[in-house]
Amino acid sequence: MIQPAASFKSNLAQLPGIEGVKRIELFDAAGALVGSIENQPGKQGSLAVYLYLRQLFGALDAKAAAHGLAVFAEHTEDARQRPGAHPNIDRLLALAQGAAPLRIEVIAA
Repeated sequence: MIQPAASFKSNLAQLPGIEGVKRIELFDAAGALVGSIENQPGKQGSLAVYLYLRQLFGALDAKAAAHGLAVFAEHTEDARQRPGAHPNIDRLLALAQGAAPLRIEVIAA
């Protein structure tokens, strides 16, 4: 487990690579697809964080979300100030506040 720094860029540099990953898909307890993150510019940071959280915690629950919010560093506060601007952080905020856990599936490239 990394010790998150105050900079997302610094934290991102410590995460495992996302090579070979096409996207991740997020499922609720009933098995419904509730989100996905593609391996494309503008989403690769979120993909790396969610992939790391899956490797570390196995699923997205409140504990995983809290760690993910620390990894997103300065972007977490921006997401709190501007709901909707960072949907992948918004999802972690909801989980940290008690939303139902999500299962993460990795789709290979």
